[in-house]
Amino acid sequence: MTPYLHGMNLRQNRPDEILSAPRTRAVHRAVAEARRGVPVVLAGPRPLILVPAETVGAEGLRLIDQLAAGPALLLLAPSRAAALLRTPQDENAAAIALLLAQPLIDAETLKRAADPTMEQILPEFTVVPAPASAHAALALGKLARLLPAMVAAPVRAGWASLPAGADLLAVPAEDLLAYPRELAASLTKVAEVAIPLDAARDARLIAFRALDQGIEHMAILVGNPAAQESPLVRVHSECFTGDLLGSLRCDCGPQLQGAIARMAAEGAGAVLYLSQEGRGIGLINKLRAYTMQDNGLDTLDANRALGWQADERNFQIAASMLRELGLMKIRLLTNNPEKMTALAACGVEITARIPHEFAPNGVNNSYLATKALRFGHLIG
Repeated sequence: MTPYLHGMNLRQNRPDEILSAPRTRAVHRAVAEARRGVPVVLAGPRPLILVPAETVGAEGLRLIDQLAAGPALLLLAPSRAAALLRTPQDENAAAIALLLAQPLIDAETLKRAADPTMEQILPEFTVVPAPASAHAALALGKLARLLPAMVAAPVRAGWASLPAGADLLAVPAEDLLAYPRELAASLTKVAEVAIPLDAARDARLIAFRALDQGIEHMAILVGNPAAQESPLVRVHSECFTGDLLGSLRCDCGPQLQGAIARMAAEGAGAVLYLSQEGRGIGLINKLRAYTMQDNGLDTLDANRALGWQADERNFQIAASMLRELGLMKIRLLTNNPEKMTALAACGVEITARIPHEFAPNGVNNSYLATKALRFGHLIG
């Protein structure tokens, strides 16, 4: 498997891997706290108090200052740290820790350190050993669809009994890491309706939702794909700019509409429309990546400059949807061989890869070339 797919969860689910409902709710609350800039405590042998650099404000920094048992750190993904420090990336590191000056530097400076699309007027940072749970801290930022950059410090013993820590949430590091797997395992159908489309008048839309969180994924069924031995399936990650606005920067809109039209021509098929914008980094971060691309980076390097892997999608979600639909033996409409590898690792039997290529439009030429040269897509 190529390195840019490290963000995927490919292991099959086992009953003992599923989080209990209270633990799932705690992670979901931690994600909400992160988006609000409220610190949480990462529980474990050496607990940390942490908050995303992107959302932290003066109150969050004050809480960390009051509850810290040691120097505060800025935890960054190795790719973001390499870009910030202008040093080679440490390929073996899960995270890079930068020592923050005391008293803590202001929130605006931390935001600039996390976000390469902002003007980079920053102090000198000293690299120090990262805490063992730093990768789980970054996972919280990613779950919140924020930049994976966290302000963290070892937390004082007895922190929960102190006035400053009384209302703070504690969540185990291992629960954050298991959460993407839990989302896929708990996915269920919640609504189904006929949705006649211009290219497929007999289409139906099925909505899926995971327990304890509000993200929905959709399946567009054309005809009755379950009646076929190996129906045509397209796994399509949502693209607001391409699917809805018709952006010429990508080929997502033509891929989506082309897939529906092809399935209508065959009489049946299924498009899984996954709520995983920008290969799993979220819409805001995709727009940031576009800014980095406008400054000269390609798609892959732009994601890495933000601290993300090139592909952060969780294809266990697609496998769970296919299982619910009774479509575990399929022909996959894709140009991406790694998507086939990911789905096969989740238990999906793929009998054939069906190419799904569209000509460059004069704007997305370099985007498509990057797909072929750096992501290994079978196009061109």
